[in-house]
Amino acid sequence: MAQIILQQILTMALYMLCGYLLYKTGKITDEGSRSIANLLPWVVIPSTLINSFLVEYSAEKMKNLLIAFALAGATLLISVIISRLIFRNSGVECFGVSFSNAGFIGIPLVQSAVGDEGVFYLSGILIIMNLLQWTYGIPLLRKDRKEGEKVDSGQSLKSVLLSPIVLCAAAGVIIFITGMGPRLPKVLTTFIGGLTQLNAPLGMIVLGIYLGKIRLMDIITTKRLYFVSAVRLLLIPIVTVLAFAFLPVPYPIKMTMVIAGAAPVGVNVAVYAQLYDADYEYACLTVTQSTILSIAVMPVIIWMAEQLMR
Repeated sequence: MAQIILQQILTMALYMLCGYLLYKTGKITDEGSRSIANLLPWVVIPSTLINSFLVEYSAEKMKNLLIAFALAGATLLISVIISRLIFRNSGVECFGVSFSNAGFIGIPLVQSAVGDEGVFYLSGILIIMNLLQWTYGIPLLRKDRKEGEKVDSGQSLKSVLLSPIVLCAAAGVIIFITGMGPRLPKVLTTFIGGLTQLNAPLGMIVLGIYLGKIRLMDIITTKRLYFVSAVRLLLIPIVTVLAFAFLPVPYPIKMTMVIAGAAPVGVNVAVYAQLYDADYEYACLTVTQSTILSIAVMPVIIWMAEQLMR
């Protein structure tokens, strides 16, 4: 499995390079990148979640889904506690380390390593993460903003609950429980499946564009970033692996959570930092450096998890 993860990460790195070059050569503008980025949370990721639920219902699968939700909560709890203990004085760092890129990067890696069954289990962590980012993460970033600066009121809890990711995950659960998935029209499932294939290329092209917007030397010379990346890519995944290794839980569920927990800093730290007048440029640096380093680190973490969990 570690070899599959390595191949997938290298493929995603090439997608990211593509986005970087397109932005640097002016083929994609800032406005164009925002339009491409909007496709992910509004169309591609929701379609991927629904696609994972288009399976035949069984009591065993339902039991595993509930276990996956429980482990998703535990995965996020580990991240939140560690980041809070270490980065209590920096909202951007605490937010970024708490919430991995389980959507853009986690989904394609889980698909390649575990299959659609893994995305089925991953839905829990995406739902819980979206809710935690609003209730727990945003106050962290508000603490970092400069005094006297006007802040956009941002998303309401209602808008988070009605977001495409949460709604489509809920719709997927309903489709699964009612057994509708296998009976949907072929043209509809083909449409959803086609959109699902866009997740890895578009997600990494967007990250490549983020990379093109900042100075590469800042990624190399900002020493603090290495510590942030080490906690996100090494400490949290290792604790997660050790916590789950000997649980009497099906291997695909545990591996799905490990991959999600081992992913680099999620892009939402940059999105929310810009919205709430926190340090947007530094937030972008945490995303890009941890993403680049994850190319080398994630296969090692997955290999270690595989040895312990098998």
